[in-house]
Amino acid sequence: MKKLTLLMLLASTTIFGKNLTTDEIKKNLDNPNWIFVDTRDTNEYNGWNLDNLKVSGHIKGATDFSSNWLNKKYMSENNKKILVERVKEKGIENNKNIVLYSDNSYEIEKVEEYFKSLGIKNIDTYIFNEKNGYETLPFEKYPNYEILVPPQWIYENAVKSNNFKIFEVSWGSFKDNISYLTGHIKGAPHINTDEIEPPQFIPDIEWLLDTDENLIKYAEKMGISKNDNIVLYGDDVMASYRLAIVLKYLGVKDVRVLNGGLGAWKDAGYTLEKGIVTPTPISDFGSDVPLNKNLIVDTKEAKNILNNNTEELLVDIRSYDERIGKVSGYSYMNRKGRIPGSVWGKSGSSSTTLEDYRNIDNTMRNIYEIQDMWNSLGVDTNKKLTFFCGSGWRAAEVLFFSEVMGFEGNALYSDGWIEWSKNNPIDTGIEKK
Repeated sequence: MKKLTLLMLLASTTIFGKNLTTDEIKKNLDNPNWIFVDTRDTNEYNGWNLDNLKVSGHIKGATDFSSNWLNKKYMSENNKKILVERVKEKGIENNKNIVLYSDNSYEIEKVEEYFKSLGIKNIDTYIFNEKNGYETLPFEKYPNYEILVPPQWIYENAVKSNNFKIFEVSWGSFKDNISYLTGHIKGAPHINTDEIEPPQFIPDIEWLLDTDENLIKYAEKMGISKNDNIVLYGDDVMASYRLAIVLKYLGVKDVRVLNGGLGAWKDAGYTLEKGIVTPTPISDFGSDVPLNKNLIVDTKEAKNILNNNTEELLVDIRSYDERIGKVSGYSYMNRKGRIPGSVWGKSGSSSTTLEDYRNIDNTMRNIYEIQDMWNSLGVDTNKKLTFFCGSGWRAAEVLFFSEVMGFEGNALYSDGWIEWSKNNPIDTGIEKK
């Protein structure tokens, strides 16, 4: 269910460009001078059918530019710059014929007005309707789009019914966690990430993943077994992906994450409840050891990957300044540089951001753009990819995205730079191409 106000529907009366027919679309699907742009909710582009259409996913070869990205709440100066750059990266320019499509005209108009404000004039439109045969067009969806879920799906499967157990994931106890106490999705207990990576003082404070035994005990404490269906969300979406990979490592049957986190839930118009939800502990996770042991590797295994670079790659998901050794990225750790032999996979502008992999509303970025970025950096997806960052958060999110993209067998070097940089070789400076 999309949340469209009456004002939006009444406003959806004017389409500035020519409204194309299905035959015109078909004739130009392979035309390099035509750019097709999906203006709907990002989850619909990925593969979810939220409006009961006859097909799901996006028109094959189309890029995305969700009208949701133009909401005022996302219009910080930095996000405005990112949007302009994304328009260029998607090939949306005046020497191309731009076709905006959706199943409602409001979304198209919103994006059309924005593109015209950038000086893009050659814009046509296409609207899915019952009579124009849109379902005869070729559609495609992400290989594993189902593990990245929209708010509507959570409402149906974890709030209205008990098909999935839902958890809010973020750093800090209740006294530190203003977001959870302000309001959380109904039925969701809070998971403090300190419980899976307890702070250590050796001699400086560090957050590294707990032992397998303790991770399983914590799952039992939270009432999570290997046979459960779990969905995770949080205000800081990175924490959700961090725990998702840990639960997959332990062997939990089905683990999914809310695309866009708490912000997406609010954008969809769903309510929050206050108070503390207490989980019901269980006595047996269902296994004494992780069932997906290859998903997370240690430093010894990371070294083996570097020695086997014809088949595997160690991919650095940190900022450029971290990569070249300009900054450590962490206030509590000053060791700077990179792992020799690793390949840079980008991340964002700092150790807490991941804008190279996200849209400005914190949803996952178009997988074709991620693939193009990897190709330009030498991240060969024909090889097994093991991602690392400082202590596993950013890299876990990218690993999860790689699973959405359909890649199997990739892994996380969870302890990453913080562990490697203690007693192992490092490189610094600008890399030679």
